[in-house]
Amino acid sequence: MAAPSSDSGFLRRFAPRVGLIIAALLGIAWTQRPDGRLHVFLPALTGDAALVQTPDGRYLLIDGGADPDALVAALGRRLPFWQRELALVVVTSPDGQRLLGQVAVLERYRAQRALAPPNAVPNATFDAWRRTLTHNATPVHTLRAGQRLAIDGVTLHTLDCTDQGALLRLDYGATSVVFAHSATPDMIERQAPDRAALLVYPWQHDPHALLVESLHPAVIVYSDGYQTRHAPQQTYHERAIGGARLYHERVDGDIDWISDGRRAWVVTSAQSGR
Repeated sequence: MAAPSSDSGFLRRFAPRVGLIIAALLGIAWTQRPDGRLHVFLPALTGDAALVQTPDGRYLLIDGGADPDALVAALGRRLPFWQRELALVVVTSPDGQRLLGQVAVLERYRAQRALAPPNAVPNATFDAWRRTLTHNATPVHTLRAGQRLAIDGVTLHTLDCTDQGALLRLDYGATSVVFAHSATPDMIERQAPDRAALLVYPWQHDPHALLVESLHPAVIVYSDGYQTRHAPQQTYHERAIGGARLYHERVDGDIDWISDGRRAWVVTSAQSGR
């Protein structure tokens, strides 16, 4: 009688483990599947960055913050393990508070297309960003006022832009987000045509501005990428324009704004205990 082969013994010992690994991977894939909602994820890191997940599970990255390791780790937690592609990356201002993290991300994830401000003054980080996109054959387009880009039922609208900043609006159903974290003072002193459910706004800008008051946002998330020596000394109550609910990453940690197209709500890492 022939002795059992070493191959059959190996299979008997390791087949249960392989089965458990496959089951675990399937479980992770199930929990990371798209939920049919729009997510705007604002990670707690230095500078400005926003990760947008469309209802069908595509991803847009707006800016990247000043801490590359923190942004790469945040995307690793949020994106499915098999996801190595971003539908769009946007740079609103090529400075250290918004671009450093995106360069690191683009070394690990391929972007299908990119948007950059017009007439941006070159610097070492911006040059590295360009080289990485060129290496990955990613087309780079210029941000321009009035530009609209639709992805999975979500529309990104460039309200205004210069080489120093941009004002963006994201619409999904009856809900919308305005990104004013890199808006210039001139942009902030203009009236918005429509209201917004969420406004991302610099902590060091005075929120008593025409843009904020006309948007009448239900939620304001304050960001810290914009720096000035003359920041307004205001309490949370004074900053809650129109009774808006306020969030800041230094207080609330990671912030996830979620919309089903009709209503929206916020989940934070401070609330969930993560």
